[in-house]
Amino acid sequence: MSSRFPIPVPASMDIDALHLILLIVSGIAAGFVNTIAGGGSIFTLPALILLGMPADVANGTNRVGVLMQSLAAVRGFDRHNKLDRESVLPIVLPTIVGSLVGSSVASVIPAEVLKPILLGTMMAMTLLIVLKPSTIPVTDEPIYNLQQRPSAVAWLFLAGLYGGFVQAGVGFILLTALAGVLRYDLLRANALKMMCTLVFSIVALGVFIYQDQVMWIPGLIVGLGSIVGVQLSVKFAISAQQKTLKWILLGMAMLVCAAALLK
Repeated sequence: MSSRFPIPVPASMDIDALHLILLIVSGIAAGFVNTIAGGGSIFTLPALILLGMPADVANGTNRVGVLMQSLAAVRGFDRHNKLDRESVLPIVLPTIVGSLVGSSVASVIPAEVLKPILLGTMMAMTLLIVLKPSTIPVTDEPIYNLQQRPSAVAWLFLAGLYGGFVQAGVGFILLTALAGVLRYDLLRANALKMMCTLVFSIVALGVFIYQDQVMWIPGLIVGLGSIVGVQLSVKFAISAQQKTLKWILLGMAMLVCAAALLK
């Protein structure tokens, strides 16, 4: 399959010891924070770009790790009976549709245009969490379904659209829908969030593979690191208090915001 780039992008590249460590560490950090909050791609995207990847190829390659960490996180939450299985199908469907649209758009935008868009969308969503922390419940509340709260469908579609487009920070939008609108506690919202991320990452990765925008070796290295981070994160999330998880979420939102400003 031909590439859109003037010079074909290889499926992999030479990785020295320093870059190998950087990819593994960024993967561990991303796996940990994505599972209990969001914004882990602020660690992995710069690490991939440091290898010399264009922004759009780094965006596509990043999905390999996201897919691997999402699968590990879903298995971990389900093993601890924190995944609401009955709600999975109606919740993930809007994100699948949104992801197909978002990843298709992202795959055809030139790299020099994509980078500022990535930063701008990351900034907007992290500011939403920082400026409106009441979107995340801190006490037990009745849980609603999509029929009772149809606005959640729009939020889930937006999450899929954004996740398919960039991925970085999509957890904040999913938590807005799952915790803010449907009123799941933060632990169960994170379990459903990772299921949504798993499903639309499959869709998005397929689009980026079709567009020759995935470098497998760096992506798999990041993915292996992220699985380690997920294992640590699930154990922490199960034992942590809701208030602690909320502050971690807000802290990551502010970190993503700061990272976007410094770019």
